[in-house]
Amino acid sequence: MHKTELVALLQEKTGGTSEEARKTVNAMIDILTESLAKGDNIQLPGVGSLKVVDRTEHKGRHPQTGEEITIPARKTVKFSPGKFLRETVKSLDFITKNV
Repeated sequence: MHKTELVALLQEKTGGTSEEARKTVNAMIDILTESLAKGDNIQLPGVGSLKVVDRTEHKGRHPQTGEEITIPARKTVKFSPGKFLRETVKSLDFITKNV
């Protein structure tokens, strides 16, 4: 799903205007990005959690040459799905019944 599809679904669900839905989606993206940039964890009950984690330096291979390279340590975002989301995706019953 792309951002424009998310905006359209939000507008449909809330009955608001497309401009209100677009502003809401943009605000949520800004809030999530700013919070993660500060190192905050984000908890969305039923959906999951987002947190910044440190990746250690490790060995890898250059995809074109096959040469071994060292991939430097860095920060990345980790998503851990919540129980409801995991169970919903696992069964897929919820989606087919509500479409």
